[in-house]
Amino acid sequence: MNRSAVLHIPMSQYAFAAAEDAFVIRLRTAKGDVDKCTLFYGDRACTASPVQFTERGMERKYEDELFDFYEAALMPCPARICYYFELVKGEEKIYYYADAFHEELPDIVMPDGFVVEGRSEYYQYPYILRSEVQRLPEWFQEAVVYNIFPDSFADGAGSLSGRAAEVREADGSVSKSRLGGTIRGILENLDYIRGLGFNCLYLNPIFRAGEYHKYDIMDYFHVDPCMGSDEDFRLLVDSVHARGMHIIIDGVFNHCSWYFQQFEDVVEKGEASIYKEWFYDLEFPVRRPDTEAEKPGYACFAYERKMPKLNTSNIHVQDYFARVGRYWVEEFQVDGWRLDVANEVDKNFWRKFRTAVRSANPEAVLIGEVWENAEVWLKGDMFDSVMNYDFRKHCRDFFAMRNTRADGFAWGMTDMLLRYPEQVSRGQLNLLDSHDVPRFYSLCGEDYERWQAAFLYLCMAPGVPSVFYGDECRVGGIREDEYRRAMPWKQDHAETRQFVKTAIGIRKKWIKPSDEWRVMAADAAENLLVFERVGKSRVRVAIHQGENRVDAASYLAGGEILLRERMEGKCLGRNGFAVCLMRE
Repeated sequence: MNRSAVLHIPMSQYAFAAAEDAFVIRLRTAKGDVDKCTLFYGDRACTASPVQFTERGMERKYEDELFDFYEAALMPCPARICYYFELVKGEEKIYYYADAFHEELPDIVMPDGFVVEGRSEYYQYPYILRSEVQRLPEWFQEAVVYNIFPDSFADGAGSLSGRAAEVREADGSVSKSRLGGTIRGILENLDYIRGLGFNCLYLNPIFRAGEYHKYDIMDYFHVDPCMGSDEDFRLLVDSVHARGMHIIIDGVFNHCSWYFQQFEDVVEKGEASIYKEWFYDLEFPVRRPDTEAEKPGYACFAYERKMPKLNTSNIHVQDYFARVGRYWVEEFQVDGWRLDVANEVDKNFWRKFRTAVRSANPEAVLIGEVWENAEVWLKGDMFDSVMNYDFRKHCRDFFAMRNTRADGFAWGMTDMLLRYPEQVSRGQLNLLDSHDVPRFYSLCGEDYERWQAAFLYLCMAPGVPSVFYGDECRVGGIREDEYRRAMPWKQDHAETRQFVKTAIGIRKKWIKPSDEWRVMAADAAENLLVFERVGKSRVRVAIHQGENRVDAASYLAGGEILLRERMEGKCLGRNGFAVCLMRE
């Protein structure tokens, strides 16, 4: 037995409460190495001596390139749990607990028959506390998100002028737009968005700011005048809710505009300013550099001189933005926040922000912009979800760039799925596109068939799918001004829109967030991926990324075809796929 490959981490994604009466335990072993894995669990505070354990066979549910992952779900289960593992390979049998291998269990029997307890040496989960069971808002788990970059979307029903504009305020500050999108424009296209199957909007920043992108915010309590008014936004939120939809807005709290009132006070008063501790690395006197080449005397976001970095560890900064977070939830009833540059912000800031927002609405969702492994931010005290750029990376390498084969793609998705507790993984915001990356359609070389396969996987995979405006119209772009281009309202993309609507419709009708994800085949030679989502229904998806036709009959037999492309009989052609509802 390859003992060096065996891994269990207590109180982690390897041992977590899925509910107050449900617990999930995982164990990793070397791939194909162990014949049998058995879990023994009991009540760590039971009055019996020794502890009375229940035996549960563990299922090998997942695999990647190097490892197998065993899992057992306990429901109901004790509130206080102790447990250990028994591993068998051939004639070898070993116990695993306390992060070590043992020939015997830790209980010691004295000559008089008295048992000296070793229960504290087993793996432990002290108590399933209601407050520590991570629970995502139910509505968000069912969400299919349409992400809008407001300046680029619409200024009327099915229209966008594409004209730049400026609004000068009484204080001399200027707000700019590049393409003229407005809040009213979003409102007038809600039926279009809902008609495609989306039930949640995520808007990039809408607050008063200088540049067209609105990530340099001057006023966190009002809508940008280029986009409209506070009342326009209130009407938008009410109209979203009237359609049974939800709305999430973008919070930019890592940095602000150099015309933000508190920063202006520092520029004006220098070391006498009461806000001098609100910002990082100030050099007095503080001045705004005239050119991009001139190094600013303060820390910035990504060295952008117009965006000074906020000191989010400062208690007054935390209080101010907690008030901002609560204000938009209470006053306008927004349903959550997407939080910009979340990994550069003080963690206590996020804890205070979460408390404030959840006190206003316990069902509000908090989504962090964290591009890497976000485990530290997803413990239940900061965020519910993050923007899942790793999902995009795996899809890019498999569907667009063709750098990985079906097996590597499946392994990458498996590792990503096992990164967090199950209920957290199914709430990650999966995406192919956003306002920060080249369009996936362009990465596919504008090969619509490859894009289709990737979009299908986005809709069928565990997690919350998020679609950037215009993806349903084959919008492309590699550079920033291209992938944030105007919504092509006048172009005819009925075929693509229908495909998007159909794929989303299958997800919403047949797949539930808690449905299990099972890989049936990941054939590197044929570049064929077959997986299932299993719950009350069983939906099987076959995606072929090879050049030659492949026979998929054995996987699709007995299934009712819900969607197919480039499929003849039971064979899938180049970039072909099929979605089947499997009948028992």
